[in-house]
Amino acid sequence: MTDLVIRPLVPGEVELFESLPHDDLVGFAATGTTYAEMAARGEYRPEWSWIAQRDGVVVARAAWYGRPNGEGAEPLALDWFDFTDADAAVELLRQVPYRTEYSLDTPPDWRSRPDVLAAATSRLDAAIAAGMTPLVERYIYLWTPEHGLPERPGRLVFRQEPDDAVFFDIFRRMNESTLDAHARRTTDLHGVDAAAQEDMDFLHRMPSPREWWRVACTPDGDIVGLSVPSRHTKPVVGYIGVVPEHRGHGYAYDLLVEATHLLVAEGAREIKAGTDKGNVPMAKAFARAGYPVHQERIDLVYP
Repeated sequence: MTDLVIRPLVPGEVELFESLPHDDLVGFAATGTTYAEMAARGEYRPEWSWIAQRDGVVVARAAWYGRPNGEGAEPLALDWFDFTDADAAVELLRQVPYRTEYSLDTPPDWRSRPDVLAAATSRLDAAIAAGMTPLVERYIYLWTPEHGLPERPGRLVFRQEPDDAVFFDIFRRMNESTLDAHARRTTDLHGVDAAAQEDMDFLHRMPSPREWWRVACTPDGDIVGLSVPSRHTKPVVGYIGVVPEHRGHGYAYDLLVEATHLLVAEGAREIKAGTDKGNVPMAKAFARAGYPVHQERIDLVYP
């Protein structure tokens, strides 16, 4: 077997990255998105895009997503990873200096389709062989107007809150007993304050206005949770969460409906959202609000 060359791209090598034959069954390629589109938006940079070559032919590739417009010194997540040589793919992940999360998007029925199952499993197996561990599987939803705009229940009052400290405190309270796997992991590793800060950082990375963020309260002013409509490359439900003492009353639905109305009022014709499969109350809220499952996602992390 010829020697393997593993390296990042240099500017102008988009076509080289895209030269690898691929199956278009999972990942961004399954949605019709190209690496060139992501790179043109600044979400993939040459130094965050790596290839493995044998005899000058690309046999594995990986691209890490980062903030556009040159912001941030490190990428945020691996979300483009495919190959024709599994050994080369494993070695590529081992040699790259980044230890971010890996997110793999799949169709909802991926386990019942042999070709899609094989495509997903090969990527997951390579990531695990390189040292990663599965963290959580998630539902990804996509609302469009034909699914109907749910009526506001009218049980809660929603207000703007310009003080980040108020949001931080609410995140802290929610993360003390949360069903979200990412927040639980950060809390276990670094504490509840770190998990709250991670949530704040995530929302601040969104290019949508800070004024969209809402605190939800009962009519007498008791805080129930947060409803944060956002925008990434398309409108998204940035965050929905209920504080522990108000769980069990179905308020996640109220928060989701409010975020949906606010995004529609801003002109949204489709809204993307997601939740962990294990978060059954939130999944029920999405179903009730007319959000169908559009994709699934598997997240893997380094121990």
